[in-house]
Amino acid sequence: MSDFTDLVARAVSPAMSREEREAVYQVVKQAMRRLQERENLAPDEPRALLQSHLVEETIRDVEALVTRYLARQTILEAERANAAANAAAAAEPLTPPRSDA
Repeated sequence: MSDFTDLVARAVSPAMSREEREAVYQVVKQAMRRLQERENLAPDEPRALLQSHLVEETIRDVEALVTRYLARQTILEAERANAAANAAAAAEPLTPPRSDA
């Protein structure tokens, strides 16, 4: 099933919106149903149910990978922004404290 997961993962991109990814998943589900019809599998047969389950599981796995990737990108952006802010703060000249004497 990992080959199938790889195939679905390559069909989607983290740059796609959730709606775009959902459209890809719908195409995958339709293709699976067409293959089941071609094999004369009734929707309630155990093989068809297992295939449907595996497709749903694959979609969850791919969405988890996309979510993990997007979260990591957010963390990296925050780290870069923090490093830039720290560098800017370090580059500012220090002003001596004012003496009121």
